[in-house]
Amino acid sequence: MFSRVLIANRGEIALRIIRACRELGIESVSVFSEADKDAPYVKLADQAICIGPGPAKESYLNISRIIAAAEVCDADAIHPGYGFLSERAEFAQACRDCKIEFIGPTPEAMARLGDKVACKKAAKEAGVPVFPGSPDAIEEEAEAVKIAAQIGYPVIIKASAGGGGRGMRICRNETELLANLKAASTEALAAFGNGAVFIEKYLEHAQHVEIQVIGDKFGNAIHLWERNCSIQRRHQKLIEEAPSPGLSREKIRPVAEAAVNLIKLAKYHGAATCEFLMDEKKNFYMLEVNTRVQVEHPVTEMITGVDIVKTMIRVAAGEKLPYTQDQIGVHGHAIECRINAEDPSKGFMPQPGPVNVWQPPGGPGVRMDTHVVQGYVVPKWYDSMIAKLIVHDVDRDHCMTRTARALREFKVEPIKTTIPLHLQLMNDPEVRKGGVDIHWLERKLKG
Repeated sequence: MFSRVLIANRGEIALRIIRACRELGIESVSVFSEADKDAPYVKLADQAICIGPGPAKESYLNISRIIAAAEVCDADAIHPGYGFLSERAEFAQACRDCKIEFIGPTPEAMARLGDKVACKKAAKEAGVPVFPGSPDAIEEEAEAVKIAAQIGYPVIIKASAGGGGRGMRICRNETELLANLKAASTEALAAFGNGAVFIEKYLEHAQHVEIQVIGDKFGNAIHLWERNCSIQRRHQKLIEEAPSPGLSREKIRPVAEAAVNLIKLAKYHGAATCEFLMDEKKNFYMLEVNTRVQVEHPVTEMITGVDIVKTMIRVAAGEKLPYTQDQIGVHGHAIECRINAEDPSKGFMPQPGPVNVWQPPGGPGVRMDTHVVQGYVVPKWYDSMIAKLIVHDVDRDHCMTRTARALREFKVEPIKTTIPLHLQLMNDPEVRKGGVDIHWLERKLKG
C-alpha cells in the first residue's frame, strides 16, 4: 500500500479522497491554488502545497507544478479526482515517467477509451451497443453529408475528445449540418486541443443511463450496476439516481456485462463509467466512457455498499478486486442532488461569494459530500458545485420523500443555490412517475 498520496484536485472530491486515505492509513497531501488557501479541507490533509494562482490553467491544470509538488513531498501516488487533469493521458504518462503511480488507468487505456472515435471501435469489438454514425473522425463535408443521409436526420456532431456539451451540435437537415461542422470543430479545438469531430444518430427522447465499472491489474473487472442521470440541462447533470426507475435487472444485466467486457478489452484498471442513451423501447447506445471517478459515484456506493474511492486506491497499489460480481447486489434506492452556487431564476448565473449561513441537513439515510463550512467564500475560478446531497431509502418513493425533507432543512445564505429547484423537482409529478428524458428539464424551464 502507498505511504503518501497527493490529491491533484480541490473541493469536495479532494476531501473525499483525504478521508479515504486516512481510513487506509495513508498520508494525504493536498495541493491548492491561492484562491483555495483558506479552504477548510486543505487543513485536514497531512500536508498542503500551494501550486499557483487562482486560474486553473496556472494551478490545477499545470502538470509540471503538480508533478513537482509530488516530488517535493515524496508522494508514492497521485489521485486526480474528476475534472481538471483526470482524463488527460499526458498527465498519467508524466506520472509514469516520474515513477509516481497514477490512481487510474494506464495512459494507453485512457487514450483508447477517452477518445470517442477509438472507444466506439473498441465498443463494437466488445459487443457494446453503439449509435449508427461515422466510424472515424469526419475529414470532409461531403463525407458528413453522405453519412447523415444514410442514418437519417436528426444527427448530432460530437467532439472526439472531451465532453460537457462542447463541440456538440444537433442538426435536423443538411443545411444545419454544413453550417455547424466547422463551428463544432473550432469549439472542440479551443476546449480540448483536439478539433476532431464525428456524427451520430440523434435521439429526440432518450434517458441517460450509465454503468459503473471497476477493474484491477490482474484482468478482473466487475460492474456496480447503473445510474440514471436524465435530469440535466445543457448536458450538465443535476440529479442522479440508482437504480434507474422502471428498468429491470434482466434488462440492464447484458448492458452492464458488455461494459465489463469493454474495460477488460482495454486492459483497464481503476474506476470507469460507460455512459449510454436509452430510447423509448429501452434499447441502449453507448455515448462514451469516463476514465475516472464520477461526480455521482456516491449514489452507487449507497446502493451497493462498495467504497469506490478506496477500491481505486487499492487496485492502483496492486491489490486484486475485493469483490466478485455475484457479491454485488442492489439495496434500496439512492438519489444525489448537485447543489450548485447558481441562481436558476437568472439563467443559472454563478454565485461566487461568502457563505454566511450554512445549515446542512442530516438524519437517517442522509449523506453530505461537501467542502463548504460557514464562512467559506465560493471562488469565481471553478465549477459552481458546492455540495452533493445523497439520500438513501428502501425504495424510490420513500427516497424522494426523504430527499425533499432534507432539502427543506438545507439553508445557504446569502448566495443563491439550486436547492429550491431540487425541492421543486422532488415534488414534480412527472419526476415522481419516473422516465423523464434528457431534455425534459429544459422544456419545463422554458415553459
